[in-house]
Amino acid sequence: MPHEVVVGLHVTDEPTYQRYRDAMAPLLAAHGGGFRYDFKIAEVLKSASEHPINRVFAIYFESKARMESFFANPEYVAIRTRYFAPSVAGTTILGGYDR
Repeated sequence: MPHEVVVGLHVTDEPTYQRYRDAMAPLLAAHGGGFRYDFKIAEVLKSASEHPINRVFAIYFESKARMESFFANPEYVAIRTRYFAPSVAGTTILGGYDR
């Protein structure tokens, strides 16, 4: 069953974050995933997060198991460490569901 997660981020370095997205995209596709929605947020009216949110996206996978396999993949972990970690100051999972 397809699985989707909605995520809010506080991106602090847009060029490095874009390198992260570019580097992880082929691996994401190979794991049956992709982005359904992707927004840059100008104003947040209400938030329970401890950090600002300036990016929101919905990421999907063919199944929850494929999602878990993607995030545990050593190649993904290396990409995340190199590009995501220095460019994102906060992550909030807004929701996850089966479609």
